[in-house]
Amino acid sequence: MLKDYLSDPASLFVGLPVVDLIIVAVVTVVAWLSGQLLGEWAEARFGASAWLPDGFRGRVVGKVRAGIVFLALIVLLAAPGFGAQPRLVAALALAAATMSLANHLLRGFGVKGSAVPLLAVLAGILAAVAALGGFSPLLMALDNAALRLGSRRISLLDVMVTGLAALALFGLAVLLNRTLGRWLGQMAGLDESQRLLGQKLVGIAIAVVAFFIGIDLLGIDLTSLAVFSGAVGLAVGFGLQKTLGNMIAGVLLLMDRSIKPGDVIVVGDQFGQVNRIGVRAVSVLTRDGKEHLIPNEQLMTQAVENWSYSDRKVRVHIPVGVSYACDLARAQALMLEAARDVPRVMKEPAPGIWLRGFGDSSVDHDIMVWIDDPEEGVGNVRSAVLNRVWVLFKENGIEIPFPQRDVWIKSAPAAVDKGLESE
Repeated sequence: MLKDYLSDPASLFVGLPVVDLIIVAVVTVVAWLSGQLLGEWAEARFGASAWLPDGFRGRVVGKVRAGIVFLALIVLLAAPGFGAQPRLVAALALAAATMSLANHLLRGFGVKGSAVPLLAVLAGILAAVAALGGFSPLLMALDNAALRLGSRRISLLDVMVTGLAALALFGLAVLLNRTLGRWLGQMAGLDESQRLLGQKLVGIAIAVVAFFIGIDLLGIDLTSLAVFSGAVGLAVGFGLQKTLGNMIAGVLLLMDRSIKPGDVIVVGDQFGQVNRIGVRAVSVLTRDGKEHLIPNEQLMTQAVENWSYSDRKVRVHIPVGVSYACDLARAQALMLEAARDVPRVMKEPAPGIWLRGFGDSSVDHDIMVWIDDPEEGVGNVRSAVLNRVWVLFKENGIEIPFPQRDVWIKSAPAAVDKGLESE
């Protein structure tokens, strides 16, 4: 049909079917108006939803309108009885709708630059050519370019269709994973670890389903891959044992909720806040801004201190020594005052003072304070309390002793005695 139009353009204007052209125009206009109204409703209802990808929020009208027009023209072109001129007009309208829809979708998925208009124009041209039946010679040529592998025939058309199907399946799986992940992330009835577990399980399920759908689309018989899959399974069992162990350990950590994002943990000499639980490792962010990646399996097999497992309150011990000559009751009262003056120290449980022992040069105490934000650090609380203790002790004449030794000489050699007498 496309070849006939190009060979004799004047034939397009012979015997114009006015009624059919009016039908095409009416269908296009009605679809455009319906898409506009439906898009405005969808914009008001879902435009700001958090589960939508960022590029789709607040930009729903254009996508819905172009999609409705695209679908309406596809249905119209599938109807029998249309002549050459109405079909050409409908194909041109379909090309415009396809370009608009492709432009909106590409920008919604974050594609930027000059690639967007080029891809949109290409999609419009392909849609128009397909509507006019112009793909048949090309498809036949691609199908004829084939080779045989045993009893299986593989053509260039099969390769292209498989590639496009795999690409579309991958894009759909990514979009579905992001949408369901955002939806789970907004569920108020689940805590952080349950939402994270749900997102990971959904991602794994989508990947498995997409894999088997792809196998089915490719027409691969799984029974013919029994030996190959056995070899792959054996290789995975030995080569990826640690990786699979870390993956399973991560799922178990999320299921028993022993470690959650936001918890403050100590593993060996690593102290910090759990930033995220990944497939392979847990990210722990220290107060120095360093991020340590600890394998999930290590958290399952080693002892872990979790400062916020069942309660976020943590008691901090701050050692302080005072002179034997000072007023001990007054010094202890000043220590309590210093602890209460620090904003991060909790009022309840109240700070406390323990007399820890009698040292060589000081009476040793521990100031015990409680905090409920260990992720903000512990050393800075100690520093704030000790600074305040220093100021209050100086104002009230409380001495902070330092190690010193008195040397008593009971007898000295004769040479030393003569030297002292000569002086």
